[in-house]
Amino acid sequence: MPKIKSNSSAKKRFKVTGSGKVKRAGAYHRHLMRKKSAKAKSRTEGTMLVSEVDTPRIKTLLGFGSNH
Repeated sequence: MPKIKSNSSAKKRFKVTGSGKVKRAGAYHRHLMRKKSAKAKSRTEGTMLVSEVDTPRIKTLLGFGSNH
């Protein structure tokens, strides 16, 4: 069997941590920032973990098998 290609858009959006969890960027931080309060802007900074329900699906897109 040939190797499975990883999904290019998923490679740009997600990273897998050492413990196997999946990180993603926070939403609502790209544009229309001038009308948001400082509190709202600071809440969108940094990374967040993907829910445990969606993690296996994203790992499949990234090329990790179901046993990872």
